[in-house]
Amino acid sequence: MAELKFSDLVEPVAVDQKTALRITVLGGGSFGTAMANLAVRNGCDTMIWIRDAAAAEEINQTHINKRYLPDYTLETGLRAVSDLEVAVRDRDIILVAIPSHSFRDVLKQIAPFITAQAVVSLTKGIEAKTFSFMSDIIRAELPEVPYGVLSGPNLAKEIMAGMPSGTVIASESELVRYAVQHALHSALFRVFGSDDVHGVELGGALKNIYAVAMGMGAAYNIGENTKSMILTRALAEMSRFAVKQGANPLTFLGLSGVGDLFATCNSPLSRNYQIGYALGSGKTLVEATKALGQTAEGINTIVQVRAKAQELDVYMPITNALYEVIFENAPPMTIALSLMKNGHRSDVEFVLPHHEV
Repeated sequence: MAELKFSDLVEPVAVDQKTALRITVLGGGSFGTAMANLAVRNGCDTMIWIRDAAAAEEINQTHINKRYLPDYTLETGLRAVSDLEVAVRDRDIILVAIPSHSFRDVLKQIAPFITAQAVVSLTKGIEAKTFSFMSDIIRAELPEVPYGVLSGPNLAKEIMAGMPSGTVIASESELVRYAVQHALHSALFRVFGSDDVHGVELGGALKNIYAVAMGMGAAYNIGENTKSMILTRALAEMSRFAVKQGANPLTFLGLSGVGDLFATCNSPLSRNYQIGYALGSGKTLVEATKALGQTAEGINTIVQVRAKAQELDVYMPITNALYEVIFENAPPMTIALSLMKNGHRSDVEFVLPHHEV
């Protein structure tokens, strides 16, 4: 098998051509592990970096990520490492699957080892306090690197089980888009391209808000009519907010928008759905987070997006209602009532004149 370096990809590469790109995934959570496993299957020289040396060694010995994907056997060619320099130096693509609150810190740590690598975010979230997207953080901490973001309806356990799935690689660089497609695209995992980086990121981050709402609604056994209204009005909120951030509203008709929204809001596998269900079942936020045992990006996103929406004067009733329920002890019925206000709004954003309220 011929070795292929990222710097050699000067022409678009057919995604069914298998050559040995050197891929590193930073972060040993469920999605990062699933992407690393895909890359190995695609013939890539793949490593996954995990902070805990014992956990990395356990994966190398057992080929199982016992904490996050205990029911699935990983490809034997996947190597887990705990040394960050070993993981990053002389690689082609760095896929960063680190929670948003640690994302910047990890990029600062890898900066001394970055030369010509492309850096691609797999993280769906917004940095607290700064309201920075992951692509903003990459540009700030690694200003010279080619970069992109990967987002879509990608529940890790379904990918590991071999169920057909798709995702979106967004980058202003055609080279980055083709390289990531080359590394991850397969018969059962389709990788689409986009150049709307912020639109794709916003889809991945914002949908977590509404997954919390849907999980909370499931605890109250809401009907199909109500679920459908939450989904469609969530899409309206997302596109209103995204346009204020300079994104293309049409991006939200794709996999990273409505596709990810639907998957996350309808799956009990979603962490944000699970934490919403726990909250709707009467648990406190602390209890719900402890029971989940993983980060639910949606809680931080609710706080950040609500503040930014107020600053930008964007109408986001579901987000506001969720904030009031979670942080101000409002009754969960507040969310349902928020959907019924201002009934004369346009059904589809940007279609009817803006003066409608």
